[in-house]
Amino acid sequence: MNKPIVSHRRIDQLRAIASDCGFTSEDAKRFGKLSRTATWEALLETYGIPPQVVDTVDNQPQSLDTGNNSAPGLRVLGLDICKSSVVACLLTQKPAQPREAYHSLEFFKLNADAAGIKQLLALKPDVALMEPTGINYQRLWGIQLAKVGVEVRLVSNNKLPSYRKTLDLPDKDDDADALALACYYFDYQHLPRRFLQVRDAVTVRVRELCLRLCHYNRVQSPIINRLRQDLAWQFPEVMNVKSAIGADDNLPPLLWGWIAGERNSSRYDRLYDLSVGSGLTDECRFAAKMYCDLALQERLIETELANLIKTDMRFLPYRKVFARFGFGVRTQGIILSQIFPIQNFFGSDNKPEVVKTRGRNSKKVTTKRRSEARFMKSLGVAPVRQWSGDDKKKTSQTGSDVCRKALWQWIFTRIEPQRNRPPNAAVGKLVAYFLEAKSQKQPIRLVRSRLAAKAARALWRELVAEIVGAVDNVDAVDTVDNGLDD
Repeated sequence: MNKPIVSHRRIDQLRAIASDCGFTSEDAKRFGKLSRTATWEALLETYGIPPQVVDTVDNQPQSLDTGNNSAPGLRVLGLDICKSSVVACLLTQKPAQPREAYHSLEFFKLNADAAGIKQLLALKPDVALMEPTGINYQRLWGIQLAKVGVEVRLVSNNKLPSYRKTLDLPDKDDDADALALACYYFDYQHLPRRFLQVRDAVTVRVRELCLRLCHYNRVQSPIINRLRQDLAWQFPEVMNVKSAIGADDNLPPLLWGWIAGERNSSRYDRLYDLSVGSGLTDECRFAAKMYCDLALQERLIETELANLIKTDMRFLPYRKVFARFGFGVRTQGIILSQIFPIQNFFGSDNKPEVVKTRGRNSKKVTTKRRSEARFMKSLGVAPVRQWSGDDKKKTSQTGSDVCRKALWQWIFTRIEPQRNRPPNAAVGKLVAYFLEAKSQKQPIRLVRSRLAAKAARALWRELVAEIVGAVDNVDAVDTVDNGLDD
């Protein structure tokens, strides 16, 4: 009896699989030309049917390896966040040909309303991936998904562009980003450091309050500048007066409260009667009221922030260290929201990661404190190489701009003024470096940048000593590493 003729052409095999599943040529035409292998691959991938490949030597069927170890049937949703909508891509496995899948997959555009949320939850994802776009835009979607038990993972904005290119996806658009986010999970689901940390509710609130304070600080500066310019001809006798909110009350600053009509002051009444200015205008009073409202809101936020930090006992060892450095409430909140808990920077054994590696250029064995390097990078003070060809001098700093700015402001207010320097050994070394560099007339911006890095390193070691018990309390592992530091 003659054996049936078996075709070894891949397109014929895909057609046969599609036919067995009840698909017709009309169904395949939606994905491209019928003569293209990619058309039939896209048809099967879209409906989650694994295309089986017949080996041309022994004719044994083999399932196509998608390169991931995820549980079968896991529904992964990639969400590209827009201002008032999202673009969603749902996958159950990573496509073997992401570029071809891009042209055939169905993408969902969901608006930020009740109907959009209903459509999102109807997709029934197990895991959702998104970028932390502006914090606020992605928050609505993350909250709604978390309410129904969906695991939400955040992918750093600087990781997705390069990953999208490895998938050979076309030019950047919302659909390509959503597909790349979904694929990202299948490749890196078992590598936690490839995702941004998910903070607990208290830490999230601390971060929100700190960012709100930073915003109010930026908003009030132009208002004050405009007020002083107006006072230069309306009430010049007080244009340079520094008026701030009281330390123990919730009243607006005296001068600006008096101009806005919210506080009484016999002193300013007398000065105004004798003023050579043209008199306060309604616009000036309105601007003063805006500033008073901002100052009061700042005071309320600072009070809530201080209560959160003081009442949460998990922050106690951190507060002890912060007190040695003389950090104020705002600086404490900014740094806490970035580094808590410090164990996130440790190695797999839950200890500070310290390894010995062989330098790529020097070939000498050196000790590399990788946990410390990750900590400094999170505070925005770790140098990152940007070498190209013979130009090997260019470096930049990466990490949190907010933390870097907070450290610089701490240097301005606690290190440079002699009367404000905390009297302890940890800060004493930093002050000694600053004075020596200043005596050598080094560029002040360079000195401050290096001082911020030294302060972050000192902060790390103080925190580890306080929380873990000893700096580098881990046996160094002898390895040969030809790469760069973390």
